[in-house]
Amino acid sequence: MSRTASRTTQPAEAVAPEVLARYEPVIGLEMHVQLKTASKIFCACSTRFGNAPNSNTCPVCLGLPGALPVFNKRALELAIRAALALHCTVHQRSRFARKNYFYPDLPKGYQISMYEMPLATGGWLEVESGAGRKRIGITRLHLEDDAAKNMHEGFPDSAEKTYIDYNRGGVPLIEIVSEPDLRSPEDAHAYLTALRQVLLYTGVSDCNMEEGSLRCDANVSVRPRGAQKFGTKAEVKNLNSFRYLQRALEYEIERQVKHIESGGQVTQETRLYNVAAGRTEPMRSKEFAHDYRYFPEPDLLPVHAGAALCAEIAAALPELPDARRQRYVANFGITPYAAAVLTDSRELGDYFEAVMAAAAVGSFPAKTAANWIQTELLRWLKDAGQEITESPVAPAALAELLAMVERGEVTAASGKAIFERMFATGKPAKQIAGDENRTQISDSAAVETACREVIEKNPGQAAKFRAGNEGVFKFFVGQVMRATRGQANPQAVNDILRRMLSAA
Repeated sequence: MSRTASRTTQPAEAVAPEVLARYEPVIGLEMHVQLKTASKIFCACSTRFGNAPNSNTCPVCLGLPGALPVFNKRALELAIRAALALHCTVHQRSRFARKNYFYPDLPKGYQISMYEMPLATGGWLEVESGAGRKRIGITRLHLEDDAAKNMHEGFPDSAEKTYIDYNRGGVPLIEIVSEPDLRSPEDAHAYLTALRQVLLYTGVSDCNMEEGSLRCDANVSVRPRGAQKFGTKAEVKNLNSFRYLQRALEYEIERQVKHIESGGQVTQETRLYNVAAGRTEPMRSKEFAHDYRYFPEPDLLPVHAGAALCAEIAAALPELPDARRQRYVANFGITPYAAAVLTDSRELGDYFEAVMAAAAVGSFPAKTAANWIQTELLRWLKDAGQEITESPVAPAALAELLAMVERGEVTAASGKAIFERMFATGKPAKQIAGDENRTQISDSAAVETACREVIEKNPGQAAKFRAGNEGVFKFFVGQVMRATRGQANPQAVNDILRRMLSAA
């Protein structure tokens, strides 16, 4: 396998926006997704992340002579689940192949993947990006085993030696290859976001990029706008975060445009994204399929994904995020933005629906629940470093509080103070409202007394209002609410203040 590299790491200087505008990027992404299985794809070794180096190994995943692979059925089921969620056609017969290349992290000297007969083909995923809603095609989805991990840093002799942790070797992956339908780094970011969300919703993977569960390679080329023929592509590797994906694509697009504008030709090659330098750098010339000398894996039988198995998996699929968003807008009457926030994770959507299920019919609008979850619950969870599944405020408890606010038993301001105490103590809203005297003051005499005292303490502000300064009114409302600890009925405060201030 050739290790020759391209010559340029441009651009050192930015390309003018009007020059970039003359070119259209063409981007396709190859996603490598670790499946959420307890054991590896062809042996019983654990897939647990963080175990001592080289402790999750056996003769099979180390490629020792005479060891034979045994296919993990759970990996197949999860791969089919992903394929169906991405609208792919699952083929009843597929086959593993050996992808031959020599590298220290590949002890067998080949990777077991799928080539001529992949598990699934012809899917799609709809995404929202700056250009609007668009459908991104998916070329294929296939199974393969992962390589080990080369470790180049952190050892006393790292300058001279590379260490290898074989724990990851043999971990089950699916590779999801998109069509070259992406036309900007923003499109790529939107696609990766949507794909990750589908994989999390379906429980196919934990998608933890820091642990290597979700890795991305990008094929990037540029062509003059309006041209039909694709340009020469470069493959960019080492894209292990959403932010780095976008930055690497922006750099690579600019590099190729600058190279073409200076009279050069883009070379088909593999490049790495250098995070520290913020640029792509040559790694090796790009391989073609024949370089890997693919041939059918002789130690594994063809894979049969029967219609009955596919139907069973399809029936167990959860409602997917896009369909859930549309249902929330249609059935609950919330905004598309709120629907997008509430469906960000399957667990958050479940929480919202549990709040609505716990509410008595008509006790409060869905918009109220959506607003409180977005503004109060998510804020407190973020500050506490907790996930929605760890919320100390159960859905039914939040529903009780929202019903109290809607009935006027407590004001919205008091409701927020009560929620803070609920989050800290886990106590129910009614108990906190009673213990801390947070019930709403609707008695007109009590509200009048508070308003009169505030006006008497601020004669100068009262004179300004009577002279026509309407903006001062908010000052008085705030003072009364503060004096009553947010318990006074807001409408009563407004009515009584205006009457008192208007009286000469």
